[in-house]
Amino acid sequence: MSAVRIPPLAESHPGLERVLALLDHDGEEARAVGGAVRDALLGLPRRGDVDVATTARPEEVIRRVEAAGLKAVPTGIEHGTVTVIAEGEPFEVTTLREDVETDGRRAKVAFGRSWRHDAERRDFTMNALYQQRDGTVLDLVGGIADARAGKVRFIGDADERIREDYLRILRLFRFHAAYGRGDLDPAALAAAMRGREGLSQLSRERVRAELMKLLTAPRAADTIEEMEAAGLLAPVLGGAGDVAAFARLAAIEAGLGLAPDAVRRLGVLALDGTGGEPLQDRLRLSNAETKRLAPMADARLALSPDISGLEHRAALYHMGAEGYRDRVLADFARSGAPADDAGWRELAALPERWSAPKFPLNAGAFLARGLPPGPEVGAALRRAEALWIERGFPEDPLALVALVRDAMPTA
Repeated sequence: MSAVRIPPLAESHPGLERVLALLDHDGEEARAVGGAVRDALLGLPRRGDVDVATTARPEEVIRRVEAAGLKAVPTGIEHGTVTVIAEGEPFEVTTLREDVETDGRRAKVAFGRSWRHDAERRDFTMNALYQQRDGTVLDLVGGIADARAGKVRFIGDADERIREDYLRILRLFRFHAAYGRGDLDPAALAAAMRGREGLSQLSRERVRAELMKLLTAPRAADTIEEMEAAGLLAPVLGGAGDVAAFARLAAIEAGLGLAPDAVRRLGVLALDGTGGEPLQDRLRLSNAETKRLAPMADARLALSPDISGLEHRAALYHMGAEGYRDRVLADFARSGAPADDAGWRELAALPERWSAPKFPLNAGAFLARGLPPGPEVGAALRRAEALWIERGFPEDPLALVALVRDAMPTA
């Protein structure tokens, strides 16, 4: 076992100090565990909640927490997890466990009191770190050295860890994209390739969650390329991905100072012009995500520096700022142009220079000219809107009078 001391997480989380104080005495132990400890060790900002591991069984956790006037929610009681609300912050408190039986998707567990056994059932060494109340980080599996070296390594036998839960194949690539340096661990990569058939057992929701996190990680482009080379990208996407365009999009976003966007990156990687519906089903995407992907897949909406400024403004008007930016960046990435191409960058900045106006006419303009209520009014409005866009979005009253006149139905 190795150990180092860093500032205690409880210093910045009063609720954590209170939870640990309740559970770390009278014959029981409690420590912060997992991602928050890893990130604190590496000097990174915390990316999620702080989890707690304890020797206390779930019923004892609930008893102590409620006796102290805190709220305990049995969110995963069959797996030993109780969510404790302290100082307005949730903490998942889980009893030390050992896997009894696994089927590649979920495990049956037994509660225990061995910190080593609890560590050995986790996935990667860097995720099996425990911090005591005084700030000491305890390492039973070599996670401190691996975290500092940027090495994502399975605990124990990699094939066995993957057979316990095939989602760990995707987690391998996701954590490598987030924390890795250099090449993937050879043993981990080989085991992932051997276990690829197990991906088909996973729920689509779990696959989606891991993939979306991977797509925005710092080394996403390199890692997606490694997934493709290993034959593990197509089983996830249901087909070949445009890895080169994905890498260009990552460079373009960085060059423009844009935050990585998971939906946009998924569209560039996975869509081939056939639309977003098959991908929606495969990854259980939300309706909002599928709607956002649609413009990136429609060949009729292609944009480029070669078309007129008015056409770009029309596209921005119809798509909205987000949809327009997604489409421009997608076409920019697919074009093969360098990330600093001035023409493409100017197009991407159009929503900052120009806001699409609201169509200024309504049915009253046509009723006032004698057009009777009914379908013809709607048709006239559509013609007027098309003319308004074609004429450059005019706003002065005389131009609008001309629009109404020209959009009236002909005899």
